[in-house]
Amino acid sequence: QVNVVESGGGLVQAGGSLRLSCAASGRTFNTYSMGWFRQAPGKEREFVAAISWSGLNTYYSDSVKGRSTISRGNARNTVYLQMNRLKLEDTAVYYCAAGSASVSPAEYRYWGQGTQVTVSS
Repeated sequence: QVNVVESGGGLVQAGGSLRLSCAASGRTFNTYSMGWFRQAPGKEREFVAAISWSGLNTYYSDSVKGRSTISRGNARNTVYLQMNRLKLEDTAVYYCAAGSASVSPAEYRYWGQGTQVTVSS
C-alpha cells in the first residue's frame, strides 16, 4: 500500500509561481514512478508531468514543458512540481499518483486527494 498526499496549491496571479509537493509513504514507494495530473471543471483528467523511480527520467506535457520542473526529494519519498509563468488555463485540481511513468491515468495505481491551483488575472 502507498499513501499519497499533495500540498502546496493555492491562489496565484498569472505569471507567478507555485511549488506543489507530494508526500508518499509505503515500503515499496521507491519502486514507483510518480506523476502529476490535473483536472479542470468539466474536463477530463490530463497528464502534466512524470518522473521515473530513479529520478533520472522526466516527462512533461506540451502545455507545461519549459515552465515546469518535476523532481524527487533526496529521501525520494517526496516529489515536487515547480510551476512557473502560470497561466489562467493552469487552473485545476492537481493530483499526484504513483505507478508506471506514463501519460495515461490508468497506469497509476495510487492517487492523492488533489490540491487546488487557481490562477487569477
